Amino acid sequence: MEGDGGVELTQSPETLTEDDVCVIQDTWRPVYENRENAGVAVLIRFFSNFPSAKQYFDQFRDMQDPEEMKQSIQLKKHGLRVLTALNTLVENLRDGDKLNTIFQQMGKSHALRHKVDPVYFKILAGVILEVLVEAFPQCFSPASVQSAWSKLLGVLYWQMNKVYAEVGWESIKNSAK
Repeated sequence: MEGDGGVELTQSPETLTEDDVCVIQDTWRPVYENRENAGVAVLIRFFSNFPSAKQYFDQFRDMQDPEEMKQSIQLKKHGLRVLTALNTLVENLRDGDKLNTIFQQMGKSHALRHKVDPVYFKILAGVILEVLVEAFPQCFSPASVQSAWSKLLGVLYWQMNKVYAEVGWESIKNSAK
């Protein structure tokens, strides 16, 4: 699944309930305690299943072997960056202003500096949930947990698309061709 680079603004995602926030924050603790391994697992799955995503990463663009990826210091660092960003979201789920700032920074960085097709946020969201369910079955097996996390990751994707539209992603994408 690769995008055409277009921004996909659909209806607003489901709103997180207070129960969802509690479930997300409770289930996040063991993940964040193992953030280095979790981050590496997420990125290896992401790049193995969607190799086109590697085009945005000079340092591991040519890596094919999951074992090689696992040993990569740069991949470990980026995995930590992804999990740390997710941690910041999880910690601030009750602070709309802080969340908006986080979404703005993340979206602008990925659209303007890195020029990442926004569809990769949707793909990565699915990979994150898939890896968490497999790696932390004791926390992520209940359907209610997966539902809460799906809502959060849906909000993230929707917010990224919103920021991309605000910064004029269509004209940025077209000028890069």
